[in-house]
Amino acid sequence: MEFAALSGAAQLGSFNPLRTNLQSSTQHNPLPFCYASFPSSFRRVCSCKAILSTHKPTSTHKMFGPHSDDLELSALTALSPLDGRYWGKVKELSPYLSESALIYFRVLVEIKWLLQLSVIPEIIEVPSFSESAKTFLQSLIDDFSLDDALEVKNIERVTNHDVKAVEYFLKQKCQSNAEVAKVEVLEFFHFACTSEDINNLAHALMLKETMNSVMFPVMDKIIKALCDMAKDNADVPMLSRTHGQPASPTTLGKELAIFAVRLSRERKDLSHIEILGKFAGAVGNYNAHIVAYPNVNWPLVAEQFVHSLGLSFNPYVAQIETHDYMAKLFHSLIQFNNILIDFDRDVWGYISLNYFKQITKAGEIGSSTMPHKVNPIDFENSEGNLGVANGRDLTDSTVIRNMPVGIGHSLLAYKSTLQGIGKLQVNEARLSEDLNQCWEVLAEPIQTVSIYFWLYITI
Repeated sequence: MEFAALSGAAQLGSFNPLRTNLQSSTQHNPLPFCYASFPSSFRRVCSCKAILSTHKPTSTHKMFGPHSDDLELSALTALSPLDGRYWGKVKELSPYLSESALIYFRVLVEIKWLLQLSVIPEIIEVPSFSESAKTFLQSLIDDFSLDDALEVKNIERVTNHDVKAVEYFLKQKCQSNAEVAKVEVLEFFHFACTSEDINNLAHALMLKETMNSVMFPVMDKIIKALCDMAKDNADVPMLSRTHGQPASPTTLGKELAIFAVRLSRERKDLSHIEILGKFAGAVGNYNAHIVAYPNVNWPLVAEQFVHSLGLSFNPYVAQIETHDYMAKLFHSLIQFNNILIDFDRDVWGYISLNYFKQITKAGEIGSSTMPHKVNPIDFENSEGNLGVANGRDLTDSTVIRNMPVGIGHSLLAYKSTLQGIGKLQVNEARLSEDLNQCWEVLAEPIQTVSIYFWLYITI
C-alpha cells in the first residue's frame, strides 16, 4: 500500500484513552502518553505473542502439499513481510493500526457518544450518569482486551456488519450495570449515527495516534542523526559532482545538512495538518437527529463531540468525511519518503566511492560468495520499502483498510535508514584523495578571478 492510493481516496469521495474528558487539539503536538499509556490488557492484544506466534507449532504440518493450508499464522507463514520477516521492526504500529485497534477505537467513539448524549437535557431517556456508571463505561475502554475484540468478530459473523457488531457487543457488556442496562439507555448506543460517523472518527484517531506516537518520533530521530553527522563533518572537504562529473569542492557536512533541512521542513508541514472528523448522520444534514429532538442544536453538539476527541470538526460533508486531510497527509508523507529516497541513493553512491566505510558486527556476512563485500543493505531496504509505501493505486474502503501497510513500510524504511546511518564511518583519507586528484575543479575560481582582473586592467 500505498499513499498514492490513499491520497487519491479524497477524490472518491489528541486523545488519551485513560481520560474521560479528552482535550481538543488541532495540532500534531506529541501527546503526553505513549504505547505504555494504553490499558495493559490492550497492550497484550497487540504484543508480538498475541498477534503472531513465533514459536514452533504444536503439531507438524507440511509446508507444501494437500494439507499446507492448515498452517497456523506465524512469522514464517505470514503472507506479508511486515507481519513476517519485519514484524519486530513494525509491531509498535499494531496498537494503532491493527484490526483490533480499529475495533477498540470504534468502541471508544460509541461510548463517548453515549456519554455526550447523557449531558443533553432534552434527551430525557439518557439521564446524566452517576460517577459509578461513568466509571463503568470508561472501564470498557480502559480494559478492552483481545478477548473483547474476538467477541466483536464473533458477533460480526452473524450480523455481517462490523460497526453493528460493536453496538451489539456494547449492549451485551452493559447488562452487568443496572444504570446503563436500562432498555431506553441501551438503545441510544449508536443514536442517529451512520457507520461512517463511527468509522471516520476511529480512523482519524488511529492516524493521529500513529503519527504522534510512532512516526513523528522516528522521523525526528532521522533528522537528529543527520544534523549530528552534518555538524561532525562540517569541515570535511569533499569533491562534489554535477551531472556525474567532478565539480567544485564542498564539504560532507553541508551535503548531509541539505537532507536534514529538507526532511525537517516536511516534518513541520506534516505536524500542521489538521485531522478532521464528521458526525452529521446519514447524508450530513442531521436529518434523524432533528426529527427526534428538534430543539437540540445538533451541529453544535457534533462539533463539541468531535473536538472532545482531539480532532478538528468538518461541518460540510455528505455521508462520508471527504478524506481531503488524508490526501494532504499522505502526499506529505510521500514527499518525506521521496526526500529519504534521495538520501538513500546518495549514501549508496558515497559508499560505492568509498567515502563511507560500513561498520559490521561479528558474524555478519556481507556477501554469500564474495567475502570482501559489505553491501549497503539498510539503505537498499529503505529505498525499496519507501517505493512500496508510495506505490500502487487502490479505491474506496480498500484504501482505508490498507493504510497500515503504507505506513508500516514507511516505518520499516525509516528504521532501516537509521540503522544504516549508525553503521557509517567517514573515510576522510579517501575523500581527500579523490579531491586532490581533481585539480581541474580549480578552473571555476581561476576563471572568475581572471575576469575580475581583466576588467580591472581594462578599466
